[in-house]
Amino acid sequence: MTKIKTILLSCLLSAGLGYVSQAQESRVINTAVPALQIAPDARSGALGDCGVATTPDVYSMHWNAAKYAFQEDDFSIGLAYTPWLRKLVNDMNIAYLAASKRVSKKSTVALSLMYFNLGQINFRNNENVDQGTFNPNEFSVDACYSRKLGDYISGAVSARFIYSDLTQGQGDNYKPAMAVAADIGVYYQRPVYWFKTVDAEIAWGVAITNIGSKMSYNKGSNQTSFIPTNLRLGPSLKLNIDDYNSLMFTFDLNKLLVPTPPVRDNHGNVLRGKDDNVSMVQGLFQSFYDAPDGFSEELKELTIGCGLEYWYNKVFTVRAGFFHEDRTKGNRRYLTFGAGLRYNVFALDISYLVPVNNTSNSGVNPLENTLRFNLVFNINKWKKDNTKLENTKEM
Repeated sequence: MTKIKTILLSCLLSAGLGYVSQAQESRVINTAVPALQIAPDARSGALGDCGVATTPDVYSMHWNAAKYAFQEDDFSIGLAYTPWLRKLVNDMNIAYLAASKRVSKKSTVALSLMYFNLGQINFRNNENVDQGTFNPNEFSVDACYSRKLGDYISGAVSARFIYSDLTQGQGDNYKPAMAVAADIGVYYQRPVYWFKTVDAEIAWGVAITNIGSKMSYNKGSNQTSFIPTNLRLGPSLKLNIDDYNSLMFTFDLNKLLVPTPPVRDNHGNVLRGKDDNVSMVQGLFQSFYDAPDGFSEELKELTIGCGLEYWYNKVFTVRAGFFHEDRTKGNRRYLTFGAGLRYNVFALDISYLVPVNNTSNSGVNPLENTLRFNLVFNINKWKKDNTKLENTKEM
């Protein structure tokens, strides 16, 4: 196996994708930078990887940037950390930094940075000669503008720069890959009066993320890889039971807008499905109808997440969720749990992932024992609290 194939395989494993018990029956859609698909924050990670219509927070960039326009905090900073695939390796992790700032009553801007450390990997050439140990990594930098379009609806556009260095300069023909991408999103929320004794709020969201150029790791070839363009949509329902208790239900539906690999003969000719060596734009539209087994396979390419969040006195929260992916398309199925604490200007969240299926012949699930942590710091609330304290001292 060549160096680049070894690293690309490591990258695939790093996203926890492609683990199917019967590989000959699978048709997993592989992309470059699969880390862009991984939930960066503990809150959504505890809600079954749901986030397109949950109540807004500083981590909305990954899920649906249109939510920022309805965020209550005026200026927030968040830092999230995920040790990744600790059942397989002990030095792979994802760090995520985000910040959002309201610039007017209707508009909010936000920035985020995702850094994926693939850990130390030993490189070998085609003759199996040791080339040394290196530390491949990937990162993305995002910026967005979110604006209310009415009393109950908002929209957002985001720009993203993606950098993936999987070879660390090894090999004459291999290079870091780069891409630019954009997101678009819509978010809607409003109070509803469906229950006599309980105030409620309904929301829904739609977002298409990572609409961008293909990536190439090879200098001497025009071979390119799609980035994980994704369609996410879903609703949420929040019940304000009383002054101290609230409950939110949420549901996300996802589809990769990337061509499905066709069935080919030994000469590379397409037998079933459609040629996946197409442009980004054609691939986006083709992804809705190109599965070799027809509409039934297209339905298998949908992933489903659902989550439940309970808050007590807006201070303590517990969460639970479930994520499902068809066994022929990645075979990820897991329960998620989490908790959070809000104290003054700080917030701390943690989540834990429990697989409900074994995804390899060894019985080891690479996603087992996945923990996520995140912090949020509300700067404007800190400033207001300090101002109140100073005014009290002066009196």
